[in-house]
Amino acid sequence: MAPRKEASDGEGQAASAPPSAAAGRPGRKMAAVLASGSQRVVREAVRLSAVRSPASGCWGCAPGGKRYLLTEDHIKLQEFQQMKMAIRNEVHGNKDPYFESIKEKLKKNRMILKNELKNLLHLCQTSSDVELAREVIYRFHEQNGITALHHFKFGPLFMRLCYELDLERPAVELIKDPNLRGFFSESTSYHILMTLLFKKGHFESALEVLEEMKKQGIPFNKETYLLAFAICYKLGNVESCKISAKLLEEAQLKGDTLPVRAFCFAVAIALRQNDVAQAKFYCSQVMKTGNKLYHNLKVLVQLRSGLLEEVIKTLEAAVEVDTPPFVKKIEFSEQVLATIRERMEETHDLSAKLGDIYMKLQASGQITLCTLEDMLFQIPSSKKTPAKLLPQKQLGYQAAKPLQSNLLLE
Repeated sequence: MAPRKEASDGEGQAASAPPSAAAGRPGRKMAAVLASGSQRVVREAVRLSAVRSPASGCWGCAPGGKRYLLTEDHIKLQEFQQMKMAIRNEVHGNKDPYFESIKEKLKKNRMILKNELKNLLHLCQTSSDVELAREVIYRFHEQNGITALHHFKFGPLFMRLCYELDLERPAVELIKDPNLRGFFSESTSYHILMTLLFKKGHFESALEVLEEMKKQGIPFNKETYLLAFAICYKLGNVESCKISAKLLEEAQLKGDTLPVRAFCFAVAIALRQNDVAQAKFYCSQVMKTGNKLYHNLKVLVQLRSGLLEEVIKTLEAAVEVDTPPFVKKIEFSEQVLATIRERMEETHDLSAKLGDIYMKLQASGQITLCTLEDMLFQIPSSKKTPAKLLPQKQLGYQAAKPLQSNLLLE
């Protein structure tokens, strides 16, 4: 029985070597990446991030933690896997005859239909299957161009497949191929790929995908900015700091709304580069100031600015604020408080005040073991009721683990 044809259209639904980039590209200021679309400077930022050693007592990096940025609402991996299972049942678990029929059509240069490509992408289970899907995508795009993409977006569907199978290389190659211009015409494709690359630690490749997105004229939205600032934070060098500053400037000039967490990443990036004035400015741009990440960054900015009295006032206000029992009080990282304590040891009066405040924070449950980086990478809770992922035995292959939601940041 052939896989069913769907009447409705819409979006379908670990460490390896990073995708290779062109070797020998000359260095250039990274701020030019988003201004001019040049790819030449990406490697320079990566080189600088590789040689930069962390400062003693740095609050930046928590080793071994999982790092996700987008919710299941955006990735939609669960919906994709459920559809895969449904289509797999249509072929009674045997995809081989269907794949052979597609190979025959390729051999005879016959037209690839929209639903044939859609079903094929949902039946792929291995890297070799994805190679066939690549060939079909090229043939489909050659035959139909962008006219067939007005009602159904295949880009996110292919990216979810690559995300699930942990295959970043074919995803990067296809999204950057000028012969497929228009096939990946929406931001979701780029977001899913950047998330995959970010998760695997390939920050330089993620930055190149962001650059490709800009080059192809795909509008940036909140998720784009969040991913971009997180990538710059992870690169952690002067040039990536310039990129984040340029991004923020462009977003404000265009009137784009940035999520609070993007501003928080910008503050953290500036602090890592000891640019306290810039960090202070970014902190002042945050409108929603009710989350713990903002407050932890705020006291660090005050501390680095030498405003020790202001640090005490901010901590006192968090302790003394009168909140209803069902409203969670602002928490401070033990790591951040230890940094403050170390700085104030030389000032006896302030050190004593801090000790009293610390005891009150501890008594009211306002101290957390989460590091500042843990807070930066806590993703908002999914707006949807979490769907139960299909068991791996039922799927018949090794599937990627679902994204896990943590505490709500904003």
